[in-house]
Amino acid sequence: MFGTILQIPIIGMETEAFAVLLIAALAGGAFGAALGALPSFVFTGFVVFLGEGIAVLEGELSAAEAIGAGNIATGITGTIGFGAVTGPHIAFAGGVAATAYAGRKYPEMEPDDWDYHFGKNILYAFGTKPDILAVGALFGVLGMLITQVMSGIGFPTDNIALSVVATAFLARLAFGYPLVGKIGGSSVLDMSPFEREEKRAVTDGGVETDRLATEPWLPHQYEWAGVTTIGVVGGILGGFIWLQTGSIFLGYAISAMSLLFLNLGVEKIPVTHHITLLGSTGAVIAAAAVGSDPVVLLVAGAFGAISALLGEVSQRVFYSHSGTHVDPPAMAIAAFMFVLGLLYLAGLLPNAGYLGL
Repeated sequence: MFGTILQIPIIGMETEAFAVLLIAALAGGAFGAALGALPSFVFTGFVVFLGEGIAVLEGELSAAEAIGAGNIATGITGTIGFGAVTGPHIAFAGGVAATAYAGRKYPEMEPDDWDYHFGKNILYAFGTKPDILAVGALFGVLGMLITQVMSGIGFPTDNIALSVVATAFLARLAFGYPLVGKIGGSSVLDMSPFEREEKRAVTDGGVETDRLATEPWLPHQYEWAGVTTIGVVGGILGGFIWLQTGSIFLGYAISAMSLLFLNLGVEKIPVTHHITLLGSTGAVIAAAAVGSDPVVLLVAGAFGAISALLGEVSQRVFYSHSGTHVDPPAMAIAAFMFVLGLLYLAGLLPNAGYLGL
């Protein structure tokens, strides 16, 4: 994700280097479509875990590097995990766009046990179908370009997360989905139609069918109290991992790897990578401000809760009412890190976490 990882702007990049990145992004986006968006992101977790683990063992990470030089993500983490192979802005974004396309073009592919619109089924792997992989490839390149340009101009947020969100909305526009969709309840935040199992008639691929009037991103993780609780827990753990290892991204990697079980059908696995990431970020900021480890963990828990709630608001507004996946964790990360980036630039924070500002 992350402002310090992809630092080469498009402007000024050597032609050969840009050609290599372009070709790799095409393949990475297609790879994400072939594996499926969520499986490709699980691979992000494993690769980042490997990269951060090696870096910790080699002693390459330190608090000073995290805050000052912005060199946290090096080697495997930066070039592979958040690069063209499994970078979320390329592989995951390609998989999301491919799923949106397939939801329109191939509704007959929808599994019998999938209750939402097929365009939201980010668990689905598309294998070797050429047109679907081509969509993934194109959106992988688009995600790379957005990230490179925004990082190149110094936009103060996590530009990989921003790119994941932007490409998802562009996929909605490209394949004829509404940006928000028809509101099923009394307001855009109302999840009660889902709780009452209310249905509405929709047309998929020319066939009229009944769908849930409101489709929460995670049926087991949308109630405010539960979201806040897992936010505090995950934030503290992200902060603790940073305190013990110096790695901001190790907690994120563990959270991403845990989604393997969600992909395999284990019920009620929480999604927490936006929580552990912001928890570790809060720990970095708090450590520079107060230096007390118990306080650092409390701040990490608060950051985790805020990020979890931002993700929940995002899913209620942008996910639940339309027919494709727009990633709530990416929206939470991009929004939260934008606020932190602005506060740092205004001189109100001692650092901006992992942003290279």
